[in-house]
Amino acid sequence: MKMIGSDYVLEAHNIFHTTEVDGGGCFNGAGNSALVLKGVNLTVHSGEVMAILGSKGSGKRALLDVISRRADGATRGQVLLNGSPLTRALFQQRCGYVTQSCTFVPGLTIAQTLHYTPTILSGYLKSSKVRQVLADLALSQVAHKRVEYLNISEARRLAIGIQLVRDPVMLLLDEPTQGLDPLSAYLLISILSNTAKKTGCGILLSLEKPRSDVFPFLDRALFLCLGGVVYSGGTRAMLEYFHGIGFPCPQLENPLMYYLCLSTVDRRSRDRFLESSQQIEALVERFSRETPISDAPLNNMGSGKVPLAYGKPGELKVWVMLYLKLLASTFSCGVVGMKTLFMRLCLLPIAMGILWAFYANVGDDAHGFFTKNGMILNILGLAYGCGILVTISLFPIWRKKFSQDTPEGLYSGTTLLIAYNSVSIPFSLVSAVIASSVIYPLLLDARYSNSTVFAYLWVALWSSFVLAEQLSIAFLLVVKVPFNAAIAVTYVLVISIALASGTVRSFKGLQPWLQDNTKGTHTRYASSLLHRIAFQSRKLNCIPTASVICPKPADFMHERLGLPDPDETIDVAASCAFAVGLAAFNMLLYLFPMPRCVRQKFKD
Repeated sequence: MKMIGSDYVLEAHNIFHTTEVDGGGCFNGAGNSALVLKGVNLTVHSGEVMAILGSKGSGKRALLDVISRRADGATRGQVLLNGSPLTRALFQQRCGYVTQSCTFVPGLTIAQTLHYTPTILSGYLKSSKVRQVLADLALSQVAHKRVEYLNISEARRLAIGIQLVRDPVMLLLDEPTQGLDPLSAYLLISILSNTAKKTGCGILLSLEKPRSDVFPFLDRALFLCLGGVVYSGGTRAMLEYFHGIGFPCPQLENPLMYYLCLSTVDRRSRDRFLESSQQIEALVERFSRETPISDAPLNNMGSGKVPLAYGKPGELKVWVMLYLKLLASTFSCGVVGMKTLFMRLCLLPIAMGILWAFYANVGDDAHGFFTKNGMILNILGLAYGCGILVTISLFPIWRKKFSQDTPEGLYSGTTLLIAYNSVSIPFSLVSAVIASSVIYPLLLDARYSNSTVFAYLWVALWSSFVLAEQLSIAFLLVVKVPFNAAIAVTYVLVISIALASGTVRSFKGLQPWLQDNTKGTHTRYASSLLHRIAFQSRKLNCIPTASVICPKPADFMHERLGLPDPDETIDVAASCAFAVGLAAFNMLLYLFPMPRCVRQKFKD
């Protein structure tokens, strides 16, 4: 399937970019600003491979970020695609960007990962495109290999394949050969060169340590040093240019590395630093004089044709792809799939089973009366804890994937959460039913229990689990380390249990303003349901004596919860409203753009 339209030209004219370096974080103010690109010009045609060469700190990634419209900071100059300004939306529709850190959903195979990539293609055309990309990237033999078992070369090619399956007209790659052995690096560059010639896709990649065997595959080269351009143009003309200014490449020497060293500041001593800096400044000035900046774009033919296989799929189609990807990961026949199924279905019932083992012999006498109050504390704590544990174990990979996919504009945070909850909530409903079946003999007397009371128990467990899950999702939006997010959520819920559950201290012992505030917590209503089940749905066998006090259930609940006769309808509605409402709130929360400090945390 060859892309239609092979006359695209990507141009950058006189690019200056200032960005923040050594930022002080979200709460320490802005960091220092630095000019990282100084008058950069480049041109890439369809079917060409252009390498951006430079040492660390030369501005390679900054240039790619400016072209892809992902850069933070101030930018001057023009980036054009066929003479039209390359906006962020236009880049997302017609171009692709492969970063160094690419996250894959564990449990999926290479073929599944490519197939579930959102594109405007579907059915047979999508399958044919996936097979073509697998063959072009030499991945056909390992198409059914799970992504968690890929080596670095296969993972890098899969990351490229995710972009190629969408048929970009221009593809940007940030250090694609970093960490690869020489043979894998050669294979990757040769694949990119063949892809460019075969599909007409222009390729712009950055390299820090190019080998001599990749030189034949490069059509153009751009040498950067401290943001300035030492050379930009064809690789054949590069040899003539440097020879003409007195820097011929020695025989048997790698021209890419030779001129890269020429364009690198020598920091081994102060004298060498000054000497090399002056030489590079002279080279940048010389190249700037000999290649004057043109005010008009090199290609003025308009926006050209949009590739038939490229574009932005609709939100519904993206949601379906995310939903199917979640299901495929959950039901994959591997360690990841078994772990996911176990945590979603079995963790809460097992926790309730452990609780049952501890409280199985508790009777309905005076001692058991107060023990059941502690059991309610444990039920709430375990339901909350299971929700936290499941979320911090399963959701972070999707949060990380979302942070990497956001610049591509394929889907919003709301779409991700709708897909995630569409899988998570049905599992939690089933898990809560099983857990309720395990724990109900401790709370319900078989002679007095009924389906309505069982439903109260199910609502209390399910809403507690979902509330903790959604609260963890909210914290994971801004907290990168899952363990830290779990600590923060646990802290919030421990305070809620201590104040509003009536199990740690009685309601009457709280200050009036705290009593009013407990009405704004989920714990108050879930605990009220559990107390009603434990004390109003059982016949207590307590005989008062001189040494034994048998409190009445109504008096006890009024003391602990301030509710002598709780309204089950309100408790059920409020418990569900807190869980569902927090899920809806998260969908809105994930729509807001994150501060730069938060984006930077998830970028690496």
